[in-house]
Amino acid sequence: MNLERLLREREAANRPLRVGLIGAGKFGTMFLSQVARTPGMHLLAVADLDPGRARQALAETGWPETRYTSASAAIALADGGTWITDDGEALIDADGLDVVIEATGVPEAGVRHALRCFDRGRHVVMVNVEADVLVGPLLARRAAQAGVVYSLAYGDQPALICEQVDWARAVGLEVVAAGKGTLYMPEFHASTPDTIWDYYGLTAERAAQSGMNAKMFNSFLDGTKSGIEMAAVANATGLRPPSVGLAFPAVGTGELAAKLIPRADGGVLDGPGMVEVISSRTRDGVDLADDLRWGVYVTFAAPSDYVKRCFGDYGLVTDASGVYSALWRPYHLIGLELGISVAWAGLLKLPTGAARGWAADVVAVAKRDLDPGTELDGEGGYTVWGRLMPAADSLAVGAVPIGLAHGVRLARPVAAGAVVHWDDVTSAPDSEALRLRREMERTLVPG
Repeated sequence: MNLERLLREREAANRPLRVGLIGAGKFGTMFLSQVARTPGMHLLAVADLDPGRARQALAETGWPETRYTSASAAIALADGGTWITDDGEALIDADGLDVVIEATGVPEAGVRHALRCFDRGRHVVMVNVEADVLVGPLLARRAAQAGVVYSLAYGDQPALICEQVDWARAVGLEVVAAGKGTLYMPEFHASTPDTIWDYYGLTAERAAQSGMNAKMFNSFLDGTKSGIEMAAVANATGLRPPSVGLAFPAVGTGELAAKLIPRADGGVLDGPGMVEVISSRTRDGVDLADDLRWGVYVTFAAPSDYVKRCFGDYGLVTDASGVYSALWRPYHLIGLELGISVAWAGLLKLPTGAARGWAADVVAVAKRDLDPGTELDGEGGYTVWGRLMPAADSLAVGAVPIGLAHGVRLARPVAAGAVVHWDDVTSAPDSEALRLRREMERTLVPG
């Protein structure tokens, strides 16, 4: 409740937070629409492999051309403008930079940029949750050693879920479950970039006009993004992933307190303290009237009869016993809210969620029968989708994480629905991400 005041103080002192954005996609563009209106922040630089896309994003969000330059970061720093570049590492090196937003969505790029930020003393807001789930627990440790903040991105669902979990625990409530809503049907796991817009009820032309990337949006639908986001939450909060992956039960907000509780008490969970994603549609195709498709939730238990009575006195939604209740937020505003993470990192030196252990992983699962020689194309593609799995189980069976399941070929067939193991593929291309992942597997104990 003090962020706006602190930002205005920085503005008045002519000491704004200097922010750099890497990746001018949808999430980054939404941030651009707000940062120019936020006191105490100076967008020092935007990096994108296509600088034209960065300029288009700035123009689309109302920035006058006089505010940005391709000349240099030094000029942008001197005149309060914004430098446009195609070089993310050069952006990180820019003098005066405080906070870097990594929004490329590419795991290898996210890892590389985060490590460079740590070396240069920059705080990192990791929109790139794909990189976070691949090696986030180790990145968080590296950031702490470097004395900088490594944070999940507020506005994205994982950070908002972490906020709700933190709220419940900070007031002495036992968190029973936490997660988000989505539109789910079992057949979505086989979706490809060729079928995605039919499921969304859009034409390919309409999607292109809105700047919607088919592969990215397919990862939302085929279950991969849900697995990735729940892994990030599990790693940041210590909540457990389901042992057999997300179940996607169809649950409306009115039933959260009755359904997102242990099975022994009439719910759908194996036990307390878990992550789960709920569907806005039943398996027979009926859309729920009180769905949480765009939102997040937490369920919690009354620790005493007195608190149980308080739940009733103040009109909380509960299960039949009155012990379990729920709190939910119906929407998330993506990049429009991202400035909260920037302010927390730059002003308070705190993350809006960050991995504190390695509880969960997301592994590649074949979308169809895959023949030897097939090249995997990663998240949202034609060959595999990402399933949530306990990290200990993933490590024990040698599963290929979804973040590395691209650019490698199968050495033997993998049946539809089967997990892809390292023994199934030829050698993965050497990369910073692969090396860091191997280091995490050697040095961190899943649990």
